[in-house]
Amino acid sequence: MPEPIPKVVVMIPTYNERENIGPLIQDILALPIEYNVSVLVVDDYSPDGTAGEVTDIGRRDPRVRLLLRKEKRGRGLAGIVGFREALGLGADFIVEMDGDGSHQPVFIPALLDAARRRDLVLGSRFVEGGKDADRPPHRRLVTFLVRHFIRRLFSVAVRDVSSGFRCFRREVLEKVGLDGLVSTGPSIVLEILYKAQRLGFAIEEVPIVFVDREKGKTKLTGLTLWRTLLMAIRIRRIYGHVQPIGRT
Repeated sequence: MPEPIPKVVVMIPTYNERENIGPLIQDILALPIEYNVSVLVVDDYSPDGTAGEVTDIGRRDPRVRLLLRKEKRGRGLAGIVGFREALGLGADFIVEMDGDGSHQPVFIPALLDAARRRDLVLGSRFVEGGKDADRPPHRRLVTFLVRHFIRRLFSVAVRDVSSGFRCFRREVLEKVGLDGLVSTGPSIVLEILYKAQRLGFAIEEVPIVFVDREKGKTKLTGLTLWRTLLMAIRIRRIYGHVQPIGRT
């Protein structure tokens, strides 16, 4: 018997991305890849009607699912709920990406190819072939400073530590302990990366071109960045005692 086609769930946390989510979903589902691909949008009850847009798409295409959150909003909380749902759907691989168009679906095949030999694959702006495009100089400077701070704090070789464009083998999310994660905001990407590293999972970066959003308003404010840095310090203190155990 032929081997079953691997199941991929593309998980997209959203808040006020009505203008971007439709074209993004269309591009994901049009990818010429030999996987069983579905899209899971986890929306934090966006007032702009993002959930309605996804619902309309889902009526036409059963590969598209909406998970509407009406509880406390937060990038980290939405991500945890989305990961749990993706595992419950039987995903072999879970791709996480932003819904604002900055993460381009054209790079998903490269993430999946690398995930056949690695446990966690990051779409990276800062490896050879990667690019941080269309961003003003002050944003690039902030990214540079934060990246180097986190790399030193976590002692990781990963270059794009804050990348939210990632592909997980399901066992990574099964073992990082989703129920015990402390991040409620964007620091969720740092927490899971650090836990995966400390658990000994194999991590690889593949180049992507990151483009700044064309529609909508960024959620990355100075206050959000400051809270993320403080949470990173807390994460280091909480998990510093965890020893690598390797794959099982």
